[in-house]
Amino acid sequence: MTRSFNQVGDVADQLLQIELELRQLGLWESEPPPPEALQSTQPFCIDTLVFTQWLQFVFVARMKVLIESDHPLPAVSGVAPMAEEHFRGRPESGAGLIRALEEMDRLLSDRS
Repeated sequence: MTRSFNQVGDVADQLLQIELELRQLGLWESEPPPPEALQSTQPFCIDTLVFTQWLQFVFVARMKVLIESDHPLPAVSGVAPMAEEHFRGRPESGAGLIRALEEMDRLLSDRS
């Protein structure tokens, strides 16, 4: 199913919200990880990056490229559960970021 302009705009807005939440948590990094860290074949680059690095340098970066180049967006997303797991037991709750990711998952997985 093709995505409408509104859906793409909503996804772009949500990417900005994810970036804002990462910044508010002090987790937005100014320097990217080394290129080899991005070459991981593990889900979420779990062996080379922490989750928030993957979110910034893989998920957000790739989604921006898809939007800017007018490529199809993923038909399904399930990132929020990984964020919940990442923040479990940490001093910062990450609740705002998790909500932003839940909305992104909903936007990408909604086929209506």
